[in-house]
Order: sequence, then C-alpha cells, then structure tokens
Amino acid sequence: MGSSDRPHDVAIVGASLAGAAAAIFYSRHGLRVALIERNSDRDAYKRVCTHYIQSSATPTIERLGLAGPIERAGGVRNGAEFWTRWGWIRPPDSPENPRPWGYNIRRQKLDPLLRGMALNAPGVQYFPGEAARALLEEGGRVTGVRLEASGGASRELRARLVVGADGRHSVIGTLSRLPQSTKPNDRLAYFAYFRDLSLRSGKISQVWLLEPDTAYAFPNDDGITLMACMPYKDRLADFKNDLEGSFYRTFGALPDAPELTRAKQISTFFSMSGPANTSRRAAKPGLALIGDAALASDPLWGVGCGWAFQSAEWLVDHTAEALKDGDPARLDGALERYRKAHRRALAGHQFLICDFSVRKKFNTLERLFFSAAVRDPVTARHFEAFGSRRIGVGAFMHPRAVLRAMRVNLGRRSSKPPA
Repeated sequence: MGSSDRPHDVAIVGASLAGAAAAIFYSRHGLRVALIERNSDRDAYKRVCTHYIQSSATPTIERLGLAGPIERAGGVRNGAEFWTRWGWIRPPDSPENPRPWGYNIRRQKLDPLLRGMALNAPGVQYFPGEAARALLEEGGRVTGVRLEASGGASRELRARLVVGADGRHSVIGTLSRLPQSTKPNDRLAYFAYFRDLSLRSGKISQVWLLEPDTAYAFPNDDGITLMACMPYKDRLADFKNDLEGSFYRTFGALPDAPELTRAKQISTFFSMSGPANTSRRAAKPGLALIGDAALASDPLWGVGCGWAFQSAEWLVDHTAEALKDGDPARLDGALERYRKAHRRALAGHQFLICDFSVRKKFNTLERLFFSAAVRDPVTARHFEAFGSRRIGVGAFMHPRAVLRAMRVNLGRRSSKPPA
C-alpha cells in the first residue's frame, strides 16, 4: 500500500459539478487539492439528469468564470412557464425588469468543461480511476481517505479536510456514518431527447403540473430538447406495458405541448423508479458533504445541479481561511457553520419537495399561489423566485405575498408587491 508523503489541504472525492467547483474555489485560495474520480475517462458525464440549472446558482457560475464557456458551448439561458388547471403562469420579462436566468446545457458538455477548468487550476492534483474505500481517522476526526485503483493497487491519501462530492449514492456519505434521512417518492420518471422540436414558448422551458402527474420540456444546446414525464406510481403498469405509447400519449394530451411526432427522437427512454429524497448531515470534524452527497431531491424540481454549485461555494467560503490557518479546532468550527448554513438555506425547500413527492393533490397554499399567479404578474414573479430557489420558504409565504394572492383571487388588485 502506497501513501502520500505530503498531506493535501483538501481531498475531494467526486469530480463532477460539486467536486470540480469546490476544487476551483479552493485553488483560488492557494490550497493544495486532491481531486479524486473513480471514472478514468476525463470526459465522463452524468447520463440521467434534467440538465436544468436554477437561476439561484447563476451568481456562483459567474464567480467560477463558467458562464461565458457555457454560453459559448451553446447553453441556453433558461426560464420556465408553468401550466396548472388554472392556466399558464408566465412570469413577465422586460428590458427594464428582466427575469433572472439559469442555464440548460447537457451534462455531456458541462461536466468535461467544468472538470477541465478544475484540472487546470493551480494546486489541483487529479486522481482518475481511483475509488474511495475507507476513511482515515485519528482522535475522532477524519484525516484522509484510502483509495483503490482499478488494477487493485491502493494508497492512503492524507488531507486536513475530506469532501464527499460523489453523488446521490455517496460512498463517502456511507463511510462517514453521518445521520441520514430518506423520504419516499411516489412519482416515476421517464426521459427522452428530441432534435428540432418546436416549443410554443420558444427557448423558455415548459412545465405542466397536472396533479398528480408532471411533465416538462427543457430546450438545451444544439437544438436538443429534453422531454420528461413524471407520472404518479399508479400509472406504472401503463408505462411498463407500453412505455413509448404512454409517453407520447401523455404529451399529446397536454395544452400547448409540442408535437413529438414532428421532431426526431434521438435517444432511447431513460427511466427512474421513484428516486428517493435523501439528506445527510453535511459535516463532521474533518469531513464535509456537498451536492447530492449531502442532499438529493426529487428530480422533478430540477434543483440538483444548482445546489451542487451553491453548496460547493458555501463550503469553500466557510472553510478556506481555516484551512490556510492550519488549526483543526478552527476548521471544525468552520465546518459546523457550513453545516448550519446548508441546512438553513435548503432544509425548508427539501421539506416541501418531500411532502409533494407523496401527494396527489395541491395543498391550500399551492392552490392559492398557482391560481393567483395566472392572473397577477407580481405573484407570478414571486412564485418564480421561489420555484427557482432564489428565495426561501419564509419569504415565499410572507404574509404580504399571501394577502396579495388572496386579494387577486377575490378579484381585487393590490399595488404593493410582496417583500
């Protein structure tokens, strides 16, 4: 068994969105980073994904210097309009008050692009084709990770901080023994890609909240659109017996949906059976989790990519100075602050996502806001701010916002927008 003579400041397990972003940010602080990836292919990418990056992550993307490369690679500035039984929610957009945007770009472009930026960052050492097998611990804190290469050779890699960025089924999360919560998801997920599909909304994504089923159209780079439907579990037999027919019939029955038969389907169908909502405590002494390793949500809401970028940024902002200082106690305090910040930002969103994953009907607040947002542009913008995760649950349910929605639905107008 080999070992690294000089400890790294940070060992990041997983070189996808969260891990690569964290490596770039740590590099900018002059820290020595080990970026570990079990896949030996530098151009590997996540194959089952919505490819939707919420606008809440755009400031992080811009800070990384990634926005320009995404747009040059054909990434689409996204926004969305939502259909419910009350009609279309179309948040207003104008040169004077533009809608914030995120990005739609396929992971086969995004992952290699970001990983390449990380590997070119000063102080980042890449370990491809090596998988984490065990955590090294001393005195109750994590001090490194044991790796195993595809040929069987192993090594111990020491680091002041180990970061798990290895996805929904995180090995580091499992090895850490951090508390974990798993909530069921009663919706299925079916995806396919189409070329030259004409959307009534142009480049704006379309989402149908059908109560209980959901469907969406996400236009991506190179004229390719991801079409997905997420039916409730009681339709499993229909999709198992006739996946293609059920998929096409679902979109054929939707209002203002694109005609799939007029485009070219360029992929097979991808499916997921009720991917659970999983959350783990985000840190302990010497170790942190980011991205899906910390919080993996129902893909229906397209939050995973954005939260991968954001959680990486939060971790680095909380811990970089403590890592440079070299004091373990200071680092552990910084990790605890990161854990609390992560929970404060995302726990409310996750609670509502988990609740929606097992419900067939909208709750009272959803009915209130969905119906009002169809009629009122201010409520529509407020709804979009929450749906794109730019505001939290407390701000979304602010009494002034609730009161405005009630007044709209009673046929009265309010001139005062929600805070």
